[in-house]
Parts: sequence; C-alpha cells; structure tokens
Amino acid sequence: MDTENQNQELESASATLMDGMHFAGAIDSFRIDLDADASVGGVGAGPQPHRLLLAMASCTAMDVISILRKKRQLVSGLCVQVQGSRADQHPKVYTRFEVFYRVRGTNIDPRALERSIELSTTRYCPVIGLLRKVAPVTTRYEIEEEAMC
Repeated sequence: MDTENQNQELESASATLMDGMHFAGAIDSFRIDLDADASVGGVGAGPQPHRLLLAMASCTAMDVISILRKKRQLVSGLCVQVQGSRADQHPKVYTRFEVFYRVRGTNIDPRALERSIELSTTRYCPVIGLLRKVAPVTTRYEIEEEAMC
C-alpha cells in the first residue's frame, strides 16, 4: 500500500451533463464546457475532454515565463503551441507530442531559454511529467528579436 501521499489534499473536478453530450466541467470555481465529436452527438459546445494539449501548453508556458523572468530576460511575448498524434485504434491514446515555444523580446539569451524549457519539461510541469510516461515529448523554439526604442 502506498502511504507516501496519504496526508496530501485531494484535488477534485466534476463533469455535469447539460444536454446531449455537452458537459459542464468544474474545477474549483471555474467552469469549462466540454463536448463530444459531432459524429457521436456533440454540438460544438466545447472541446473534447481528452484534448490535453491546452493543459500541456499552459503548464509549460507558465513555467518557462517564470524562469525567464527570474533570469532577467526581457520577454515581451510568449506563445506555446503543442501538437499531438493519436493512435488510430481505441482508446486512441496520444503517441507523441511536440511543443513549440515562440519567444519575443530583446536580447533573449538562447541558453537561458533552453534551460528554462529543460527545467519545465523535466522538473516542474506535472502535465508533461505525466504524459511523457506514455508518449515522447519533443521541444523546439524560435526567438523573435524585438528592437529597443
């Protein structure tokens, strides 16, 4: 029996049927609409629940911007795009992920960005930590230089 995590507070989420295949997801005081694909009765009321890509993108984006700021990098913009491939057969799990970081700023040090990405993907982002156990995660980045006024 695993006793290491017995004293940790459990996180919770719920999904409540609204209509058809449309569910209202709730996490803390936030609501997220979820829906199925149209081929199984969805009506486009929200993303499909298995679409973990947004969780991965936002998790690593928050890590990377935080680390870059601590490294005193002059970042004026950050966009993280995640692409994932899924298996053809049910349960159609993800088979690979690619994370692309687009950073805009002045004199961004590529080594600082690389280290920030490395720390996020290997130490801090729990979404990547979980998903990399089932599928490889690759990363790449682009720096857009912004001229100083």
